[in-house]
Amino acid sequence: MRDFDRGKSSRLPGGRTLREWTLEAHEKSIEVAPGVTYPAWTYNGRIPGPTLRADEGDRLRITLVNHSSHPHTVHFHGVHAPEVDGVPGIGPGLVQPGGRTVYEFDALPYGLHPYHCHVSPLAPHIAKGLYGALLIDPKQGRPKADEMVMVMNGFDTNFDRANELYAVNTIPFAYMNEPVRVELGELVRIYLVNVLEYDLVNSFHVHGNFFDWYPTGTSLRPVEHTDTVMLCQGQRGILELRFGHRGRFMFHAHQSEFTELGWMGFFEVGSDGGR
Repeated sequence: MRDFDRGKSSRLPGGRTLREWTLEAHEKSIEVAPGVTYPAWTYNGRIPGPTLRADEGDRLRITLVNHSSHPHTVHFHGVHAPEVDGVPGIGPGLVQPGGRTVYEFDALPYGLHPYHCHVSPLAPHIAKGLYGALLIDPKQGRPKADEMVMVMNGFDTNFDRANELYAVNTIPFAYMNEPVRVELGELVRIYLVNVLEYDLVNSFHVHGNFFDWYPTGTSLRPVEHTDTVMLCQGQRGILELRFGHRGRFMFHAHQSEFTELGWMGFFEVGSDGGR
C-alpha cells in the first residue's frame, strides 16, 4: 500500500532525470483467499505490479521481459508516441515468450495513470493480474501527506467471466484483519485506481468522513468534497482527507455484493497511528 518504486535514476545530457525499471511477466499461482489459489499472470511476481513513481517531465525507460508462455505488452495511460503505446501491430507490438522490449517516453501529464497488458483477448490479460499504477508528481509537488495506493480489483476464480472475490490490492478483507493505521489530524492521500474486470463500475466509500476528490490527479484543485466515488475500469483519482476522531472507520465499495465478497477494510486512527 505504501510501496512506491522510483526506479534507477541517472542524469541525461541537459540535466533531465532518466528513470529506469524492468517489468518481468511471469505466470504465478497466488493465494487470493485462505485455501484458494489463482493461476495469475503478473508483473514482477505481484498483483498489482509495482507502483512506478516519477516527476513531471522525467524521461522514463521501462523494459518488459516476457518469461511467460503467452505474448504480452505494457500499455501506459498518458501522453506518448504510438511506437511505445504497447499495442499489437505498432512499434514492437506483441512481446513473445522469451522476448523483451523497451518503452521510453516522457512523464506526461502529471497525475495517476494505470498500466496494463493490451493483448487480445483483453479481459483475461487484465483479469489475471497484468496491471499496476504509474504516478507522476507535478513539478511543484503536493503537500506532505501519508500516501498510499489502492488498486481496486477482483478475481474470477472459476473462470465464468464473473468475479467471486473483490478487494483493493488483491487480498479480500486484508485491511479488516490488519487495519490501515493513520495519524489523527494528518493529511492522508490515497491514489485510487479501478482495474476491475467483468463488472461495469466500482466504488470507494469512507465512513464518518469526507474527502477531496481529484479525478485522474491532473489538477491541483479538487472537483468535489464527498464520501463516495464511482469509477469505471481505467478511471482513477486522488482523494485527500484528515481524520478528526480516533477509532476505526470502515472503507469499502458501495456495491453491497463487492463488500461482502472482500472489498472492505478499516482505517485505525490513533494519536501516532502506530506507524
